Order: sequence, then C-alpha cells, then structure tokens
Amino acid sequence: MNEADAPDAGPVSVVTQTCAREGMAEEFARWQQKIGAEVAAVPGFLDQNVIPPTPPVQSDWVIVQRFASTEAASAWLRSEQRTRLLNEAQPLLAGRDDVHLVRDSGEGVRPAPVSAVISTRVKPGQEAAYRRWEQRIAAAQAKSPGFQGYRFEPPIPGVQDDWLAILRFDTQSNLQVWLDSPERKKLLEDAEPLVEEYHTRVVRTGFEQWFPPVGARDARPAAWKQNMIVLLLLYPVVFLFGLAVQTPLLMGLAGMPFWLALFVGNVVSVVLLNWLVPWVSGFFGWWLAPSRKAGVWIDAGGGAFIVVLYALLLLIFSKVP
Repeated sequence: MNEADAPDAGPVSVVTQTCAREGMAEEFARWQQKIGAEVAAVPGFLDQNVIPPTPPVQSDWVIVQRFASTEAASAWLRSEQRTRLLNEAQPLLAGRDDVHLVRDSGEGVRPAPVSAVISTRVKPGQEAAYRRWEQRIAAAQAKSPGFQGYRFEPPIPGVQDDWLAILRFDTQSNLQVWLDSPERKKLLEDAEPLVEEYHTRVVRTGFEQWFPPVGARDARPAAWKQNMIVLLLLYPVVFLFGLAVQTPLLMGLAGMPFWLALFVGNVVSVVLLNWLVPWVSGFFGWWLAPSRKAGVWIDAGGGAFIVVLYALLLLIFSKVP
C-alpha cells in the first residue's frame, strides 16, 4: 500500500453538499456559523470553506472542512455534537445530503473554477469491474477541453458508502461539454449493469477564475481572501469610472438614465477586474497562499493590511469634490 492509499495519510477534507428549503437561506447560514464554531474546537481541525449557492449553476450549499487526518475527520463525522447539530438543522434542509471524505494529497481535489462531484453506489460484487470502468472514463475525460484534474475515492467503511469522483474544469461551459458528450453517455450506459445509482452535483467557487494558483503549493486562496482583494479593486474602479465617465459622459453628455449608466459601469468594472485581479494577486502571494508553517499571524496580518488600504482609499476619495 502506498502513501496515497493509506487510510490516514495526511490531511483530508469532509465535503458536504446540502440544499436549504426555499426561504430558509438566512436561517441555514446562521446554523452553518454555529456548526463552524463547534468544529473549530475539534482536535485535528484545520480550516473550513463554505460555498453558498449560485443559481442556476449551483443550487447546493457546499461545505469543505479540512482535518489533519482521516481519524480526526471520522471522529467529527461520528461525534454526538455533530449529530445534535444536524438534528437541529432538519427543518431547514430539503432533499438528500451528500457527505464525502476526500484525501487532500491528490491533484483532483485542488480547487478549480468549476468542479463536478459524482457519487456512485456500486452493486455488491461489481467493485473490480467498476474500477476497470473508472479507468476507461478517466482516460476519456482527461482528453476533454478545459480538463484540469480528477480525483477518485473508493468507499470508506463506516464513513462513506459511495464511490466518489471529483472532476475539475476551467469553465462551466467546458465541464458541460464533457457531461453532455456522446462519449460519456456511452460510457455511462456501459456502467449500468455495475451500479445501483449515481448523481452529479456542480460546484462553483467564488472568484477563483480571477485567481491563478500562487505559492509553492500551487494553491488557490481562501474565499474570504478573494473577496477582500476583489473589493479592494472594485471600489476604486467603480468610483473612478463614475467620476470620470458615468456621470459626465454617459448621464450628462449622452443623457442615459441612471439605471442604464450604472449597468454599463458594472459591465466595464467586471471586464477590468478580469485583468486587474490576476495582476494584483501576484503581489499578495505571501498572504493569499502562505505555507502551512506560516501560522495564523500571516492571515491576520495580511487581512489587517488590506483593511488599512481600504481606509486609505476612503480617505483619498473623501477629498474628491
């Protein structure tokens, strides 16, 4: 058994996909903060990333909790405190939840702009045949445009009953091309005698399409760091465009109504951020993707530095007549 196959080899992630009932999003977010505070005190817990729904592409909440080992993650999944919290949340939830344990050592678990999480229930006695089929579909999807990585996880007794596959693509459109491709549909037909059921969920993560991998670990930054960088650039872009173009030219000279001029300004801002965010993020690599030995002071110090930059922008723009 190599290190990647060892049951407790390095950090693991508990990936939970769940759907809140209509009208219950705020209540679910508050409950998620509560469970986040509880898990933070669990031995072996490393960090958590909560990805809210982005309809129509992603209708689920996706919660990624990282632990130092499979043993620590399994202890949390079986804990009485988690069971109690899940019981509290039942009135907020709709449909089936997916909970998967994924080892972080594989390339396929690395964050990407869009991913598909596919869980499959294999018929008893068909495990070897399913593994051979999985090798066939892995080879096929690796040739698909925009493919960035693949991770395949067998069941973990007592923790995870399904076989799990995570596909990473650079864009939603390229992922959808593969999901709808005749080659994949034919492979799924070949697998029908081997499986009881399977389902696919698509996950998008924040502004990651604007953040190239940085740091020695080729990692993408946490969502809250992405949000802070985007706000740092969005505010001056919107302010300066409004001052120099939107008010005097679009609304004044061209006579556009405010609602239309604002829409044009938003379009221009998003286009500019496509260039600005990747460029600026390169200067913040020390903070966006610090080494695991850097400690929490790097996160706190970098966040404080960004807040100071916010204050400077506010001070400068407050002087503009």
